[in-house]
Amino acid sequence: MKEPMYKSARDLPSAHLLGAGTAMCAGCGGLEVVREAYDVLGENTVFVNAAGCMTLMSVYPFTPFRGSWLYTAMASAPAGAQGVRDALDIRRAKGELEAGDDLEVVVLTGDGAGYGMGLSATSAAIDRGLDFLYLCYDNEGYGNTGQQTSPATPHGARTATDGALAGVAGEKKDLFGIWVANRPTYAATVVGSEPLDLARKVARAKSRSGPRLILALAPCPTGWGFEPSETVAIGHLAVRTGIWPLKEYVDGRVEHTRRPHPRLPVTDYLKTQARFAHLFEPEPNEQVLAEIQASVDAYWDAVE
Repeated sequence: MKEPMYKSARDLPSAHLLGAGTAMCAGCGGLEVVREAYDVLGENTVFVNAAGCMTLMSVYPFTPFRGSWLYTAMASAPAGAQGVRDALDIRRAKGELEAGDDLEVVVLTGDGAGYGMGLSATSAAIDRGLDFLYLCYDNEGYGNTGQQTSPATPHGARTATDGALAGVAGEKKDLFGIWVANRPTYAATVVGSEPLDLARKVARAKSRSGPRLILALAPCPTGWGFEPSETVAIGHLAVRTGIWPLKEYVDGRVEHTRRPHPRLPVTDYLKTQARFAHLFEPEPNEQVLAEIQASVDAYWDAVE
């Protein structure tokens, strides 16, 4: 039987639309965030995607979105966003595009591009005052190629490239702090396990113009080593232990939207993931565990 022809994703049955995302891993924290954010952003959105895990959602010529999608190389998404925004502005100036038909330009990137390869292009876009929303799903490694160490990989974690001894010796880069230092219009951290906090922040970002950051922790079952059914619980633990602070930068000030009290010990979070198993077996690595706890304690001592 000959397959029917479809002119666009709008003509596809819902099963086909969902099928565009079936290559994603079960329990993906990044996909959780994108779905929740898209509920707020709506279909008048164009995603400019930096190569990464979320690229698997777009199977040419379709995507699971009702809006638009542009694929770019890992380091090029902010530059692609500039071209899209410029084209939209030119069409509006010519009267070819009504205000109600304008699109929200969203860079969709993982931490490999967000914290590393694409940071230069991102900095330049902020400097130019580009009107775009930058959505980074942070699974703390190069997840699409086997969970190698990225600039976002936390201290002590074992990855495909840091599998010896106590894991990663360095510290996770502070992308939120880097953005704040550049004085964007808005910046916030989120996690899919806290959907009301996420929705409020995405709505607040959408209501503004200029450079805006939504930085999302994205628990990764395959890369971190846990059952897909535990994604939400691990997100909650990241917040309750203070490892992932929920905060926002608005009107020149950083405010925490959730202050965990009482804070749980970091071991409650670390024990849930195979990437930290070596810190507990065959015997606890008290030094590294104390370093991780001390880092979290120092952060909250400085803000409380």
